[in-house]
Amino acid sequence: MGVIRVGTSSWADQMLLRSGWYPRTARTPAARLGHYAGQFGLVEVDTSYYAVPTPETAEGWAAATPDGFIFDVKAFSLFTGHPTPVSVLPRDLRPAGTRRRVQRRDLSDEAYDELWGRFHAALAPLAGTDRLGAVLLQFPPWFAHGEAAKRRIVELAGRCRPHRVAVELRHHSWFAEPTVLDTLDLLRDQDLTYVCVDMPQGFVSSVPPVLTVTAGLAMVRFHGHSTAWESGDKQERFRYAYAEEELARWAELLTELAGQADELHVLMNNCCGDQAQRDAARLADLLGVPAGWVDCRGPLLGRKR
Repeated sequence: MGVIRVGTSSWADQMLLRSGWYPRTARTPAARLGHYAGQFGLVEVDTSYYAVPTPETAEGWAAATPDGFIFDVKAFSLFTGHPTPVSVLPRDLRPAGTRRRVQRRDLSDEAYDELWGRFHAALAPLAGTDRLGAVLLQFPPWFAHGEAAKRRIVELAGRCRPHRVAVELRHHSWFAEPTVLDTLDLLRDQDLTYVCVDMPQGFVSSVPPVLTVTAGLAMVRFHGHSTAWESGDKQERFRYAYAEEELARWAELLTELAGQADELHVLMNNCCGDQAQRDAARLADLLGVPAGWVDCRGPLLGRKR
């Protein structure tokens, strides 16, 4: 049985800051992250999807958290094939022209390599303090199964090494029978973590929650089950509170999954107000880990709070 860590997919979004979850004494970003780290042992860095952080920013994250705290870092959007606002690129790497959004083909090889170099520079302060969990490659909903797509996953995973890599696939073709076996074999062969997602079903963009382990690290992300999943309103997409019976059932499934992995990361992404933090705390409690993580091989690690 492996270590289970529970956390959320954000600690600084505006809806959370307005919710009152943070005490009034937590007035600075460092104080808020420190407070968060007092409740959970894991967090996902979502801002790195929107822009490559600076090493100084990552150094601040490391300094604000205790030893043993872990960050999973989402890869920059351009890396995973999402059209990206040119304004979020470093000025010296922006391609010439007036385009508002760019993709990989718009950058020279030199600029693309340099962008990856800066992403790794931002990971270094976390990796150097044993706070980096995995790099999350979250592919777009139109990224369908195929030989070229499989090669793309392998290429990007290689770009992320030597760090652990988690892969979230969001097109149903990866999970169709019998393709799902090919999908999982690819991830196992490359030692890549398959990211299981609990999300609304019945939509064009829905994928099933396949509970399986393809690497030493397993990962489950919880989006909730909002009926407005495909609306353009982010707040409504993630407005969902897990019922007690749902969390109790998931606690059983997660404990079983942890028995097949060295480590399991559980991330609540129903980030509407402080709902993710509240549900993560309830789930951690059901797992017997009020401090956010436990080593199932032995006694509770970390202080109960």
